Amino acid sequence: MPKTFVLAPDSFKESMTAQQACQAMQRGIIKIFPDAHFIHVPMADGGEGTVDALLLACGGQCVEVTVSGSLPEQKVATYFALIDQGKTAVIEMAKANGLDLLPVELRNPLRTSTLGTGEMIRAALDYQVEKIIIGLGGSATNDAGAGMAQALGVRFYDAQEQELSMGLAGGQLQQVQRIDLTALDSRLQHTQIWIASDVTNPLTGINGASAVFASQKGADADMVQQLDANLQHFAEKITQCCQIQVANIAGAGAAGGLAAGLMAFTGANLHSGVDLVIEQTQLAKHIAQADYVFTGEGGIDFQTKFGKTPLGVAKVTRQFNKPLFACAGYVGEGIDELYHEGFTAIFGILDRCCDLATACQHGQQNLERTCENIARILKNHN
Repeated sequence: MPKTFVLAPDSFKESMTAQQACQAMQRGIIKIFPDAHFIHVPMADGGEGTVDALLLACGGQCVEVTVSGSLPEQKVATYFALIDQGKTAVIEMAKANGLDLLPVELRNPLRTSTLGTGEMIRAALDYQVEKIIIGLGGSATNDAGAGMAQALGVRFYDAQEQELSMGLAGGQLQQVQRIDLTALDSRLQHTQIWIASDVTNPLTGINGASAVFASQKGADADMVQQLDANLQHFAEKITQCCQIQVANIAGAGAAGGLAAGLMAFTGANLHSGVDLVIEQTQLAKHIAQADYVFTGEGGIDFQTKFGKTPLGVAKVTRQFNKPLFACAGYVGEGIDELYHEGFTAIFGILDRCCDLATACQHGQQNLERTCENIARILKNHN
């Protein structure tokens, strides 16, 4: 009887999309199981690929928009999705204000803003949606959603009662002395905002947005301290204005604190990104039919257990007692704990020592070959 394989990888960052990873996995497996049945379920956890994964799983409409990039001089041609018969919009903040959209030499979280993300939200509201899902992975920003809020009508004033210009950035938050919500887009009152993220960091402090993530966005040690102080100041102003204390909420530090701004100014609620995608893609229904399940992403290590895509897939697979094989470009320390979570085996896909650029360039071929080899083992033990 032909075997059924469910292929549910995340993207391999800077190497292949989740959909391309599914295709590479199938090319390898089908060499050994030529009559196999394949179910592709490209995954995401709120970061890169979330819009595409839900578009593929749910159908719907791709809406193209041009919005502000992370720097004042930038414009970005991007898109979001409408699913559920147009009732739900799915937005990735990284498609407007993502780190990958900035050359390394221009990455500076003192200057970057989430204005473009707010413009995407505003564009989605124009479609009279009932819900907006916003994926927060991969940001270039550290502004606690101040730029996003401006796009939706929030006004920020300095000590001289001068309104601060659009595109407020992480380096300017200490100038905010008063927040005015009177022009906040009234449509938000009738729209659910769901944050798709698996980051649990608070907004400020040693585990906060600046201390943990800002160095990846171009900040040096002094900038990290300045950014954290600015976030603490901004959080105090939010408390005065919105009667919500965002500084220490678990998850508020996601996307340079964009989660905090969304909670404060739009009433957003946090949801596990991978769980949300699992629900929307009906992964459990597909795994129930499977003989074998394959997952993977760019790196698997001790951090995977904190809500990354492969762990989400493993939890579902475990419910049905199906074998799960995970592939990664990088396999780090601490994976032993993952075998207790439902993983059958974890494989690194590299065939030689090489630099990151080379590994990314050959990612699809390496993934195909690795899945072929896993399939050979399965064939010989049937």
